[in-house]
Amino acid sequence: MDLLIPIRRALISVSDKTGVVALAQSLADAGCEIISTGGTQRKLEEAGIATTEISTVTGNPEAFGGRMKTISFNIESALLFDREKDAEEAAALNIEPIDLVVCNLYPFQEVLKKGADFETLIENIDIGGPTMIRAAAKNFKYVATVTQPSDYT
Repeated sequence: MDLLIPIRRALISVSDKTGVVALAQSLADAGCEIISTGGTQRKLEEAGIATTEISTVTGNPEAFGGRMKTISFNIESALLFDREKDAEEAAALNIEPIDLVVCNLYPFQEVLKKGADFETLIENIDIGGPTMIRAAAKNFKYVATVTQPSDYT
């Protein structure tokens, strides 16, 4: 295994969008495909950065008021499959690898400190973000993970 693996596809889904445009522009300039979600995608597109909508990869629309966006067989498979052992199976399933996850979680603590109501708190419990981060971390040999703007600004 090479120590440096090229980043050809990145999944960017961030709550704190600090520095994300500059990061995405650098990735795009290097020829990286950028997969993105909701507000992050809008921010990148407004900056003139081409993105692939997450639903193109998942094969499903965003659902349930945004609760279901990234959790899918296709996303988790693209993050988890072993590039050496599972490449043939991934190809048979039409799974293209994702090499980088840029994700920071919903600001639950900040929302709590502001005294938000119960429903707002519930909607700030992130499910998809931790799932992507953990899948990428499990496959750290092949997938880089960035979780804080301070890591790329």
